[in-house]
Amino acid sequence: MLDLDQIRSDTPAVSRRTYLHNAGAALMPTVVAAAMKEHIDLESEIGGYAASDRESGRLDAAYGSVARLLNASPDEIALVENATVAWQMAFYSLPFRKGDRILTAEAEYAANYVAFLQVAKRTGAVVNVVPSDPSGELDVQALEGMIDERVKLIAITWVPTNGGLVNPAAAIGKIARAHGIPYLLDACQAVGQMEVDVEAIGCDMLSATGRKFLRGPRGTGFLYVRRALMQQLEPPMIDHFAAPWVSRNEYRLRDDARRFENWENNYAARLGLGAAVDYALKIGIGPIAQRCRLLAGRLRGGLAGIRGVTIRDLGRMPGAIVSFTMDGHEAEDIVRSAAAAGITIGASDPASTRIDAEMRSLPDVVRASPHYYNTEAEVDRLIAHLATLTPR
Repeated sequence: MLDLDQIRSDTPAVSRRTYLHNAGAALMPTVVAAAMKEHIDLESEIGGYAASDRESGRLDAAYGSVARLLNASPDEIALVENATVAWQMAFYSLPFRKGDRILTAEAEYAANYVAFLQVAKRTGAVVNVVPSDPSGELDVQALEGMIDERVKLIAITWVPTNGGLVNPAAAIGKIARAHGIPYLLDACQAVGQMEVDVEAIGCDMLSATGRKFLRGPRGTGFLYVRRALMQQLEPPMIDHFAAPWVSRNEYRLRDDARRFENWENNYAARLGLGAAVDYALKIGIGPIAQRCRLLAGRLRGGLAGIRGVTIRDLGRMPGAIVSFTMDGHEAEDIVRSAAAAGITIGASDPASTRIDAEMRSLPDVVRASPHYYNTEAEVDRLIAHLATLTPR
């Protein structure tokens, strides 16, 4: 059982605002901010090189922490600047030729889809979108029917940026493994709000951020690459850390996932990421996931009773991202109105998930994303505020 009083004590900002924007950037616990501040102070006192040398043990421990979070091995983890870099380092390491097929989902994130389009333009590969089932989830039977020898990658976003959807990641993994097709999973919105086990999922590559439900700092992300596949991948960009210069005309890629990193990085942020992962693991991902579902369900239930509100979520078991619109009110106006009442929420525009948005004729949607440190009263406060907004 969660010690909510302690968790909220570790999150001082909750005493000053109702924060329901965790799908954007969650509030960091004090231990995370302290880890970063202490390292910055150390750098200012003895210099960056000496500081990283002194803290090398804690810095290396972050790999083990992320590995435990994902049920992976530390050598399968790369720590990078953000989730986009993590995803790109994996995707652009894969070779594509004319006629190769990339399979993805209707609710795929814009950053990923434009990369598909760029590779298709460069190589002649083809991007195919797997249809959704009646619930809105990727249709795994349709996916199975689309498999042929030209499919070289299955790449989906597990929890899209809007719509509350949780795609069937493990069912997709079974299909990918059965056919020997590399599987790249964007877990940016999943890590920190639900259990993530790369062995159970069956993905070959997984990318995620620190700033969202994991409650880490901005400017942090990580990449998991299955060891067996890693040895077949050459990163799209390397430096002498990823690939030591071993002779005048030769470099040698590292044997571990750090081949996807480069030499320079933000050590303070890396310590903050490690602290965030350790904090989540100490609380327990299972209890975190249970509370996230409870609070999101409470919010959806309350929204359903407000005249003029349309919940825009999909899937059989939606996650902790609650998307909705309100008749006569633009999404940004609702966000500003909530902010004036001391409630932080966000909005998502159609361009972030263009295919899904066009198929459902979605406008900008309001996005409220509770987390385990929120209370039922805070969720009810948002519901009550929205009820005061008269449909126009």
